[in-house]
Amino acid sequence: MNEKKKEPLFHIVKRDAIPWYQSLGIRAVAIVLALILCAIITTVTTGINPIQVYQSIFAGAFGSARKTWITFQNISILLLISLALTPAFKMKFWNIGGEGQVLIGGLASAACMICLGDKLPNAAVILCMVVASIAAGAFWGFIPAFFKAKWNTNETLSTLMMNYIATQLVAFYTIVWEVPKGSGKIGIINQNTNVGWLPQAFGYKYLLSILVAVLITAFMYIYLNYSKHGYEISVVGESENTAKYVGIKVEKVIMRTVVLSGAICGLVGLLLVGGINHTITTTIAGGQGFTAVLVSWMSKFNPLTMVFSSFLIIFMNRGASEISTNFGLNQSYSDILTGIILFFIIGCEFFISYQLQSRKKAEKKEVK
Repeated sequence: MNEKKKEPLFHIVKRDAIPWYQSLGIRAVAIVLALILCAIITTVTTGINPIQVYQSIFAGAFGSARKTWITFQNISILLLISLALTPAFKMKFWNIGGEGQVLIGGLASAACMICLGDKLPNAAVILCMVVASIAAGAFWGFIPAFFKAKWNTNETLSTLMMNYIATQLVAFYTIVWEVPKGSGKIGIINQNTNVGWLPQAFGYKYLLSILVAVLITAFMYIYLNYSKHGYEISVVGESENTAKYVGIKVEKVIMRTVVLSGAICGLVGLLLVGGINHTITTTIAGGQGFTAVLVSWMSKFNPLTMVFSSFLIIFMNRGASEISTNFGLNQSYSDILTGIILFFIIGCEFFISYQLQSRKKAEKKEVK
């Protein structure tokens, strides 16, 4: 005798597309719940008033004009790397090499500053830096893209390995160019002459990278949503067989798209070396090549949403030092708060894409 299989009380059902304001409301609720949980944890573990902690985080990011400029500058760098990775991700090419592509672009800029600084006028050196850094980043993306397109190699491993190669190249040339000898550091390049230093935008020290981020965000939004290339990227990402069937040259699209990703990362390397730090180190990207993966995924490859995601991550990171100074809490505590907030934001995507449906409601729909 067969027993009737018992149906679960709830089913997970995929939602239809919901209006943007509903998805925004769900994300807002997630952030509020995350802040409440962070407040409870702060009170229980440290006994500190959580409101004071949040005030310190805000002060760390926006407590002065200089802090505000640096915060927006850091947001722009993370946003640019996220935008660079997005076309490849949308094509389902898992480019984990943003860190290396930024480093190799920065190394190319530093090489121009050091080797050409006393041979060419400043404008010519800057022009060489722009071309070299973009070309270096593009080439660093082209290598794994070529092997993926021709022999279907694993792009995750190849782009990740390219990061280590770029890091070791920077480490090698740091020793070659170190000043003074034996210091293991290059120091500020062309500090006396400022040759190769990118000009300030409208007289503001931190504005250049912000303006570049605004322009690239607008470009990437239009490129992905309204251009023929963007359409081809979407089709290849959905199905390579379908793309081939409709006449799209998949190999060409793969290489072209990843070269674009690498070129934008190389541009970030130029901004870091020529416009912000005026030196090159193995840690100049600060791990943002990997953080950008999270930003791009969390934003569902939407360039405009990435602005908010980048802001949230940088805002919390900038507030970390202020917490440490004011309350004697180390960097790990701020990382815990950041992790909780990101967990809630990522988790809320489930409720945007799916809904829990009761058994009775599902039965009523079947009857209808």
